[in-house]
Amino acid sequence: MGETGVATGAGDALRRTMVERQLRTFDVTDLAVLSAFDAVAREAYVGPHYAGVAYSDRALPCVGGKRRLMSPMTLARLIQEADVGPDNVVLDVAGGAGYSAAVLARLARKVVALETEAPTLATGATVVVGPLAAGAPAHAPYDVIVINGVVEKRPEALLSQLAEGGRLVCFERSGAASRAVRYDRFGDDWSRRTLFNAAAPTVEEFRAEPGFVF
Repeated sequence: MGETGVATGAGDALRRTMVERQLRTFDVTDLAVLSAFDAVAREAYVGPHYAGVAYSDRALPCVGGKRRLMSPMTLARLIQEADVGPDNVVLDVAGGAGYSAAVLARLARKVVALETEAPTLATGATVVVGPLAAGAPAHAPYDVIVINGVVEKRPEALLSQLAEGGRLVCFERSGAASRAVRYDRFGDDWSRRTLFNAAAPTVEEFRAEPGFVF
């Protein structure tokens, strides 16, 4: 057994199964995205009691922190919708232990991981610790911003840190359901479109005041 509680070699097989039976069946077809998810050991980023189910279609608690990882197919679809390119600079927000940053680092030129606490694992990203709603302006502008969960209020500071033509993807709440959305920047304006419906954890730092409706 490895340190994560997953038998040596078993993780590779479980990742391949995850890619084929979860990601591909949820319309994740980008080969670079599929390859990135096949390369990153998800069991290393979940809490120690959850390593054995790391590749199930579930949101799971992160190791060493308060976040929950989105289910693999939900995160993969969200990243695919962001159109991450090899020359892109990406801001990964609320990624917890760093799983999403590690995946994004295989797709982009540079990844900045913004969290309120430093991740416990190396991710291949530049780590910034600070308030999420303020973004990471020192490394802006960003071609892509990925928020790992539901926001209940518009992330204005993050949108302002997008480059021209940049994309921000996240989830928004619609009643009891959540839906993925994409913002695209054009000058001082942003377009917004709905992508797909899926369950995702709420990012507490973007929770709305009582009575607020998106």
